[in-house]
Amino acid sequence: MLANRGISPPARGFTLLELVVVICLVAILFTVAANRLWGLQVLAEQAAMDTVVGNLRSALGMKVAELFTKGDMAGLRALEGSNPMALLAQTPENYLGEQVGQVTQRGSWIYRPGDRTLVYRAKNEAYFKGHGGQPEAHFRVRLVYEDRNRNGRFDPGRDAVNGVRLVAVEPYAWSE
Repeated sequence: MLANRGISPPARGFTLLELVVVICLVAILFTVAANRLWGLQVLAEQAAMDTVVGNLRSALGMKVAELFTKGDMAGLRALEGSNPMALLAQTPENYLGEQVGQVTQRGSWIYRPGDRTLVYRAKNEAYFKGHGGQPEAHFRVRLVYEDRNRNGRFDPGRDAVNGVRLVAVEPYAWSE
C-alpha cells in the first residue's frame, strides 16, 4: 500500500479525433457568427442611411412650412435642387460636403452642385444596388406643383406650388 502512494495514474489527453472534432465545431460556430454579424452590419448601414433621409425630409418639411406661412413662393422655388444638408442643425459625421465628381469614400454623403444631387455611397457595396447599377443612391430636392397647363414643367405665375420633396433620382435597393 505504501508503494502506490506517490504514484499518480498516467495523464490522459485529447485524442487526435477529439481535437479535430472540437476544431471543426469552433470553425462552424465562427462562420455562422461572422455571417450573422455581417448581415447586422448591412442592416445597420441601411437604418443609418434611412435615418439621414428621414431627417432631411423633416428639415425640408419645416422649411416649407416656414416659407408657406410667410407666403414666400420664390423661396419655395429656390429650394428646388438645393443642398438639403444645409437645412440640418448638425450634418452627419459621414457628410463630406459639396464636391465635384464621384464619392470616393464608402459609407459617405456628398452634395454635387453641378447636377444638384445628394449622393450616398454604400459601405457594404455588395449588398446595395443603386444609380446605374453603382453602389450609390442619388437624391434631389424637387418642386411639388400643380401643373395647370399640363406641359410637364413648372411655369411661374401659372402653376401652383405645393411644396418640395426629397426624392430618389433612381430606385435603389438593399439585399441581404
